[in-house]
Amino acid sequence: MTTAPNYPPPLPSPIVLTFTYLHQGRYQKAAKRPLKTYRTASHTIKSYKFSIICCVFILFLFLSELTGFIATEIVNELYVDDPDKDSGGKIDVSLNVSLPNLHCDLLGLDIQDEMGRHEVGHIDNSMKIPIDDNNGCRFEGVFTINKVPGNFHVSTHGATSQPPNPDMTHIIHKLAFGEKLTVQNVKGAFNALGGADRLSSNPLSSHDYILKIVPTVYEDLSGRQRFSYQYTVASKEYIAYSHTGRIIPAIWFRYDLSPITVKYTERRQPIYRFITTICAIVGGAFTVAGIIDSCIFTASEAWKKIQIGKMS
Repeated sequence: MTTAPNYPPPLPSPIVLTFTYLHQGRYQKAAKRPLKTYRTASHTIKSYKFSIICCVFILFLFLSELTGFIATEIVNELYVDDPDKDSGGKIDVSLNVSLPNLHCDLLGLDIQDEMGRHEVGHIDNSMKIPIDDNNGCRFEGVFTINKVPGNFHVSTHGATSQPPNPDMTHIIHKLAFGEKLTVQNVKGAFNALGGADRLSSNPLSSHDYILKIVPTVYEDLSGRQRFSYQYTVASKEYIAYSHTGRIIPAIWFRYDLSPITVKYTERRQPIYRFITTICAIVGGAFTVAGIIDSCIFTASEAWKKIQIGKMS
């Protein structure tokens, strides 16, 4: 029997080598996969927590911007002009004052100005209400004044017979000019003399209130304008004498107009600006969050490698 020659085993084909290499590579990757999966899961949990924090922060910023968008902003400005040119050069005045020690029969309103107006005992749109068992009087009136310096005063000048010692102690409940503005966000001196109490003054004293009237315009979102007036006030009380003796006391309101007009305008943030701001908040927050998350993950991986190196 002929013995077969002892040939070396045939070399594997390139296809077999390739398959063996891929199989070994997959095995090695599979061997490393549990550790890598653990790292990814740990990082994912941290990322979820960080994402929730970012979402809460974005929600807070969104609500803040939404509140600002819904709210009405009031902008004020100053300029030199007569804002109410259609008023005919007139200003409405509302006066409410009580004199607890003067009878209504003696009380009256007088109006004077630099245009030559001089009214004694003005009675239109006014009424006198007895108080304190007819011992006192409350005067309420609505009248107009010209837009020139002048005065109006509460006195006994229009009475048929002058009392010997008229008592001009008083309380001012209201003194306002123009339309009534009831706007919560506007703090102005529209009734600066409201609540002024002069009951403890000398009964024979005259009272001077020097007013500086400031035109005021309020424009709402619809463009509707309301015209009112603020005023500053200085006061003094005195007993006046002349060569004929003591002058009859009165309550004087001397006024002058300021050339400066104050304008309040309601404004609301445009919708396009609100949308732009929201997009900037969301995009910026996610970008910054991504950068922070990447830095934290990189630092964490580097620390793990350092720890593994120490263990080995």
